[in-house]
Amino acid sequence: MDLFEQISNDIKEAMKAKDKVRLETLRNVKKVFLEAKTAPGANDTLTDETALKLMQKLVKQGKDAAESYVQAGRPELAEAEMAQVRVIETYLPKQLAPEELEAKLKDIIARVGATSAKEMGKVMGVATKELAGLAEGRAISAKVKELLN
Repeated sequence: MDLFEQISNDIKEAMKAKDKVRLETLRNVKKVFLEAKTAPGANDTLTDETALKLMQKLVKQGKDAAESYVQAGRPELAEAEMAQVRVIETYLPKQLAPEELEAKLKDIIARVGATSAKEMGKVMGVATKELAGLAEGRAISAKVKELLN
């Protein structure tokens, strides 16, 4: 069962359970999936890889919105955003722990042969491909900077 079908089935389960937050979140995810499927050139298909990228984007947007709400003094809105983020995160692969991320990045830096911050682009190109879905781009970038300096 692909992610699109999984989300559709989970919407039904959320309806039965009367779980409003989960239901609203999954409906939003399905809307994004449908938009991606019907986009020009998509041929009415949505791979799991694309679906995961879309979900990661939604998580990032949710976290950014929550951060903005906190700064604006609206913690109740921030909590609502984070509740939705937590629902989406249940469908994403487990994120790497900071130690695991550092170990993988050291390996990538050694393979690429980077020795200074000037070569960060080479490292980031490989790292973002290999660690897609396993770590946020911000976390990867910050750790690469730290390791190359």
